[in-house]
Amino acid sequence: MLKPPAPTHSLRFDENNQEFSIIGALRPQHDGDMQNCIDTLRDAVSRVRGTLYINVKRLVRLNNIAFRALASSVVAAATERSDLKLVIVTSSVVGWATKKFRPLMNVNPRIVVEEYDADFYPGQSFVENSDFIHVLRTQTKMTWRHERAILARHGLKPGMSVADICCGIGDFAVLMQKEYSPSRIVALDHSKSSLAYARGVAEEFGISGIEYVYGDASEMLLEDNQFDFVTCRHALQVFDRPELILKELYRICKPGGRIYVTNEKNSHCLGEPRGESIQWTYTEVAKLWHHFNMDIECGPKSRRLLQDSGFDKVQMESFMVTNLDGDPQDFADIIESWKNLFAGDMAKQRGDSPEFIEQFKRGFDDHIFAALHPKGYAGWPIWVASGRKPL
Repeated sequence: MLKPPAPTHSLRFDENNQEFSIIGALRPQHDGDMQNCIDTLRDAVSRVRGTLYINVKRLVRLNNIAFRALASSVVAAATERSDLKLVIVTSSVVGWATKKFRPLMNVNPRIVVEEYDADFYPGQSFVENSDFIHVLRTQTKMTWRHERAILARHGLKPGMSVADICCGIGDFAVLMQKEYSPSRIVALDHSKSSLAYARGVAEEFGISGIEYVYGDASEMLLEDNQFDFVTCRHALQVFDRPELILKELYRICKPGGRIYVTNEKNSHCLGEPRGESIQWTYTEVAKLWHHFNMDIECGPKSRRLLQDSGFDKVQMESFMVTNLDGDPQDFADIIESWKNLFAGDMAKQRGDSPEFIEQFKRGFDDHIFAALHPKGYAGWPIWVASGRKPL
């Protein structure tokens, strides 16, 4: 007797959050193949009040038989339950989903389709600024001098399977590939322009074998328990809900594997001479990021965040990038780009006065002065944390 095919999808109902989720691929051959999915959805409808969220963020395949059955059930629920709102939650990563489900909004006003990540990343427009690419490469060049050895202390070894999540312009993945020769390396980011640049960086350095993936770090289309080592650098501080990212990092990490994160505490940037002006400006930077629901003070909180997410054997350390790490002009270039971004677009969007912006800029200029002064010292601190996924 032939065995039935293995299921290609999973169904979940979270009663606390009133969320029904479909994960994987729905490709039934007959209407009857959808019965379990429809029954589970109907059960969810019967047990909620107010709003039911139908989460299809990780539904990567859906054929016409499945769509017709699912759409009919959603419309029927909206018709039968005049007290119920049904919110279908899609993601831009699965590009067809929003387009496929959106017409249901015209059938019943209580059916709503929301693209989950449209407003999820409050800093996306800032960090995708093409003018920022040069400084991102300079930052990686300066931090790599420290992280090259730190990675080994946190468990990275040659031959491991590695994922670099929120890889940005991809230069860190390239450096890991060159230094540690992983058996597999996946680099994922939510920015198509950054990934396009990343592929160019790999080609420029003559690096092959990096799998570049477009994806949402909070709802990755990567399978469970795949990677020995997962990195996520300078990214938790950009998200308004870092616990969602950590949940996904935990999921894709193998039991016994480790995740590695770096974050900042920008108010601890320092410099001499003119230390007071520098300190004032970076304290204001932290307030500015908070205004946009980002936390550039996240660094020292990383240990707690990892433990709260289920990781054990958490290791933590910090290092200081300084004007003495190579060419002081590189450090100055980083600060100049921060000034242009923080005291430029971000401060203007917050509505800061011209007088405030001038004082704000002065602290960055003083940091540059300290970096380039023959007797000066300028620093930018970074916190590193890693945790093991329990066996």
